[in-house]
Amino acid sequence: MYYKIQDFFNDWDMESKATLKYFNVLTDKSLNQKVYQEGRTLGFLAWHITGTIGEMMNRCGLNIETVEENGKNSVSAKAIHDEYKKISDSFVNELKSKWKDDTLLIEDDMYGEKWKRGSTLYSLITHQIHHRGQMSVLMRQAGLKVPGFYGPSKEEWAQFGMQAPA
Repeated sequence: MYYKIQDFFNDWDMESKATLKYFNVLTDKSLNQKVYQEGRTLGFLAWHITGTIGEMMNRCGLNIETVEENGKNSVSAKAIHDEYKKISDSFVNELKSKWKDDTLLIEDDMYGEKWKRGSTLYSLITHQIHHRGQMSVLMRQAGLKVPGFYGPSKEEWAQFGMQAPA
């Protein structure tokens, strides 16, 4: 739960950069990667992260352009990256112009429950983190290098002159 809007902006800046770092690695071919036959694809997860910003935050009275999840099969890796960046920037601008610290205590109907806006912002961030974790598995299966963010990825340890832990 956020009580200070600036605390959210600090976290969003870091987390949206992490998401873009993942999206920068995606290739059009990798977007179809799944763990199992009925599973979600890497492209679906990336597009879902992108669309959820507007889907969630528009429930809180914001007006953020978003993407249709039904169009997810026809987008490229570059389009996902570019749409995420555009929507994220729009979200930040909208939030800065409309919300203050006391706005974070307002409750909205979120999926049949009442959530304080500070909790909704927290959920939006953890939602991205959750799906980036899923993406990292699919990225490895697709032969992509997973970028490190909270620490070095397996491939990045060598840049620090160290061997990756076993």
